[in-house]
Amino acid sequence: MKFKALSTLAGLFAGAVLTLGTPAHAADESLSAVLAKKSIALGVASDFPPYGYMGADFKLTGVDVATAQLIADKLGVKAEFVPVSTPNRIPYLQTKKIDLIVSALGKNPEREKVIDFTVAYAPFFQAVFGPKALNIKSFDDLDGKSIAVTRGTIQDDVLQKVAPPTLKIQRFEDDATTVAAFISQQTQLLATGAAVAAAAVQKNPQVQAEYKLLLKDSPNFIGVRKGETALLTKVNEILRAAKADGTLEKYSQKWLGRGTGVLPD
Repeated sequence: MKFKALSTLAGLFAGAVLTLGTPAHAADESLSAVLAKKSIALGVASDFPPYGYMGADFKLTGVDVATAQLIADKLGVKAEFVPVSTPNRIPYLQTKKIDLIVSALGKNPEREKVIDFTVAYAPFFQAVFGPKALNIKSFDDLDGKSIAVTRGTIQDDVLQKVAPPTLKIQRFEDDATTVAAFISQQTQLLATGAAVAAAAVQKNPQVQAEYKLLLKDSPNFIGVRKGETALLTKVNEILRAAKADGTLEKYSQKWLGRGTGVLPD
């Protein structure tokens, strides 16, 4: 009996030691850590208008930059902008060089395996662009017009489905050639992505091009490290409030030339 009691006691002691030696699951301190350091590192593009780019005053601007600044302001901390590229933005997040990705980031199943996403905050779209003087309100208005598009792209596919048969579609092999054809007035219209169009308009203001018709919409989300639920929840709260009070709509109109449309929650 004494031996059995000692064995039981030894087992309990070993279990206690094992429990003490095993660290508990780390608490999520993502939000408190940002508030404690009084700053947040935000990964933004610096060469991708109209989302993130250097303005004439050599300061970062664009819809992503404005959204990132809004988040910092609402958290009551300093915004530290860290320039990122498409290849390095997720690695930067995972290695804690940044706290959030705010850089025209789309959501897909592969990315969802490695990072988490907030609710959507802005559209990323393919569209028809043209001079302000040209009245285009519907696809029927493309009747008899000419348009430049890059061969085999999403916008090329959509155009073939929605445009009237009388639209003259001129296809080119890359975006640079497509834009050049429009800028030089070889065509009246341009079908491309928002970023490509914004860069073209920025470099060629004399064309006075603007958004005309939507071809395809896909929203942007903010990237958050896996498991950082506290920060994710707070950023979602900020974005939902900005959506409700019209702030996100204002940003979209200012930098993208159109409204946000329906942003998934």
